[in-house]
Amino acid sequence: MTGPLALDAARSALVLVDLMDRIVALPLEPRKGTEVLAAAEKLATAFRGAGAPVVLVRVERPGVADQPPGSGLVPGLVRHGDIEIVKRTIGAFQGTDLDRRLRELGVTTLVFGGIATNLGVESTARAALDLGYDLVFVEDAMAAFTAAEHEASARLDFPRLGTVATVDQVRFVAG
Repeated sequence: MTGPLALDAARSALVLVDLMDRIVALPLEPRKGTEVLAAAEKLATAFRGAGAPVVLVRVERPGVADQPPGSGLVPGLVRHGDIEIVKRTIGAFQGTDLDRRLRELGVTTLVFGGIATNLGVESTARAALDLGYDLVFVEDAMAAFTAAEHEASARLDFPRLGTVATVDQVRFVAG
C-alpha cells in the first residue's frame, strides 16, 4: 500500500503479539526484536492518543506452574487501560475472551504487530478474519525467526487477508 491508511479510532484496536522479554531477545529477521518493539511502542502511543484500544498478548505454556524467565510483557509496554490477553495456543482468540472484549468496545478493525509474523501474529489474524474483523498488518512492526518466514506472511498471505501497511502509514480519521 502507498499513502496513509485512515483508521476510525472508535472501531479499531491495535493487537501486539508476544512482545515478551524472552521473545524480543531472540535472533529475529528481517529486523531485531528491539526494532519491532520500538515500532510497536510508536503504534501504541498513536492508538492510545486517539482513544483506541491497545491489546497486548503474551503466551504462557499450558500445564506449567512456573513460566520461563522473561515470560512477562516487556517492562513499560503496558499502560493503564490496555487489554492484556494471556494465550496458551499459537493464536490469541482460542480459549480467551479477546473476541468478547473487542466486540463490547465496538471494534471491527484489528491492526497487528508482534513476533513471530508467521506464527502468533498470523494465527491470531486468521482467527480474527474468521470472526469477521477487518485486518491491517503493520509489516515493519513484526519479525520472525527467518526473513523467508516473515516475507512469506507479509508478501504472500497478509495481502490476501487484509491491508499491509507501515508504521508511518497508520493514521486516524478525524471523528
